[in-house]
Amino acid sequence: PWVSFIDGVCMGGGIGVSVHNGPRIATENALLAMPETAIALFPDVGTSFVLPRLRGELGTWLALTGARLRGADAVHAGLADHFVRRERLPDLKAALMDGDPSVVGRFAEALPPATFDAHRDAIRRCFAPRSVPDILRALEAEGTSWAAEQVAILRRMSPTSLAVSLELLRRGADATLDECLEMELALTRVVVNRHPDFREGVRALLVDKDNAPSWSPPRIEDVDPAAIRAMFAG
Repeated sequence: PWVSFIDGVCMGGGIGVSVHNGPRIATENALLAMPETAIALFPDVGTSFVLPRLRGELGTWLALTGARLRGADAVHAGLADHFVRRERLPDLKAALMDGDPSVVGRFAEALPPATFDAHRDAIRRCFAPRSVPDILRALEAEGTSWAAEQVAILRRMSPTSLAVSLELLRRGADATLDECLEMELALTRVVVNRHPDFREGVRALLVDKDNAPSWSPPRIEDVDPAAIRAMFAG
């Protein structure tokens, strides 16, 4: 069996090598996220298959905002199966040496309430639309501080990346894992080589670290849906 131990930062590729197998174990030190829209990329490593299948539009919320989940929250969301304290990992590893992955259940802790429980209904309502402008309008209609925070986060991301990510997840909901991986690979070539936002996002966040990217187009409302669809056509 393939058993994933998530005991620290697990983002991007880390999720790619852990989330597709089971059992998936997260500790109190686990921190999971798909933060790609901040650098104008999109959720990859097969998460276009996984994220649309999380309940209540949690996957769309995670994909667009890059929200970070601690260990217990990752189990609540569906990105992990068991919550196990770090101090118990050595004993669990020893028990797994007999080859029976079901022993994981003996080491799992009861889950505390999810930190996003109070926002589940809002996430379900606001992240269900087919377009990013409609998601923004739904959030603004909520009239809560949490919703306003989500709007502010989305406004910082690459508008093109948000539109691409949302379209990718909607397509991934009806695709196999292999089809999702193929779609992600083809889309990577287009996003990295033909659109300026990826290089600008990497520059602003990772190279110059000025956190002041100049997106093209600069506003979510200015993204052309036809141009987004064309990116999926290669």
